[in-house]
Amino acid sequence: MGNSVRVRFAPSPTGFLHIGTARTALFNYVYAKRNNGKFILRIEDTDFKRSKPEFLNEILDSLKWLGLEPDEIYFQSERLNIYKKYAQKLVDEGKAFLKEGAIVFKYEFQEVTFKDLIRGEIKFTELPKSEEVLIKSDGTPTYNFACVIDDALLEISCVIRGDDHISNTPKQILLYKALGFKIPEFAHLPMILAEEGGKLSKRKGAVSIREFREQGFLAEGICNYLLLLGWSPKNNQEIITLEEAIKIFDLKDVKKTAATFSIDKLKWVNQNHIRKKSTQELKELLKPFLEKEKINTSDSYLEKVISLFKERIKTLKDFLEYSKYFFVDTFEFEKEALELLKKNLKNEFTLLIERFKNLSDFRAPLIEKEFRELVAELNIKAKDLIHPVRAALSGKRIGPSLFEMIEVLGKDRVIKRLEKAKEFMEV
Repeated sequence: MGNSVRVRFAPSPTGFLHIGTARTALFNYVYAKRNNGKFILRIEDTDFKRSKPEFLNEILDSLKWLGLEPDEIYFQSERLNIYKKYAQKLVDEGKAFLKEGAIVFKYEFQEVTFKDLIRGEIKFTELPKSEEVLIKSDGTPTYNFACVIDDALLEISCVIRGDDHISNTPKQILLYKALGFKIPEFAHLPMILAEEGGKLSKRKGAVSIREFREQGFLAEGICNYLLLLGWSPKNNQEIITLEEAIKIFDLKDVKKTAATFSIDKLKWVNQNHIRKKSTQELKELLKPFLEKEKINTSDSYLEKVISLFKERIKTLKDFLEYSKYFFVDTFEFEKEALELLKKNLKNEFTLLIERFKNLSDFRAPLIEKEFRELVAELNIKAKDLIHPVRAALSGKRIGPSLFEMIEVLGKDRVIKRLEKAKEFMEV
């Protein structure tokens, strides 16, 4: 393995992969690929009571979905004998001792200084305690000890993790020295704060990657936004793919200050990635959402509807919310839409229906021509008819271009809905 770049992402399968942990995985992955190195996944599963197979599967599935597939995978639960062997070595050398059934390491403390690749030099002049349990009485290793053994034996060249681990670093450095291991480089990523301040938590928006996926965010959108939480490409570029980031990523460009998570910014970034997709790609991505609603996803009608909304939606879920009236004939009317229909436009609607019935070529430009001719004849403003017609056809006050919408809905549907809307009108 020599001097090659090897980094690791080390989640515990005691919960789902949430946004902060995913960002750590992403920065490790991009750094590894930028330097033609290896991205290693180490599952820290020695807490047998809290580690669950469903959490492990979800972590693996989420990493795969994000495009962060590891080059190597290790499980700490399969390495217990290795930790015991090195703990015994320290005991034999008089650097650790047995205390109440657990092996304990006594720190020979000296000032610890290390160069953080993000924050520069960090110095510790004291430790919070004088000894550290290495192997618990149940035979499992403690976090710091297992971490040092694994990072050393897996030849991790740079430990990239959240800045909540800075306080662990001096303890780990002393363990590296006691074991005669080479000390890796360290880089501590800034914390992610919630929009309203304070650490990002479940209550403050730290939902899991799985939940973001279910809400209709794209993997590309999530990765792009996570990259911006603490790092930025040059030239104020904000929309970036994983492949583009790999070409220019440098840990020196990672900010030292905490990043603030914004759901609106995430939606904006996601919207930009949706716009980059072809109609066909979007159709595939939308399938699971549409099938849940028993919507037919096989015909070209769906593609026409997608092209109407492609520029407007911020998540895949938005598509269904915005476009449901294209797939069902009974839909809810927004309050504002009903208000628009209260005005008596029965005569105008009747005349419009007649014009539409006589139109043999039902395409947007010809639909618009008929519409504008009628408006001119009636001597009314176009908007006075556009808004009520939109409300009648969709139950909504706003939506895509009216004439394109009419073309996609089709003549029969449009005429039926305009007829029905006359029932709402006050005489």
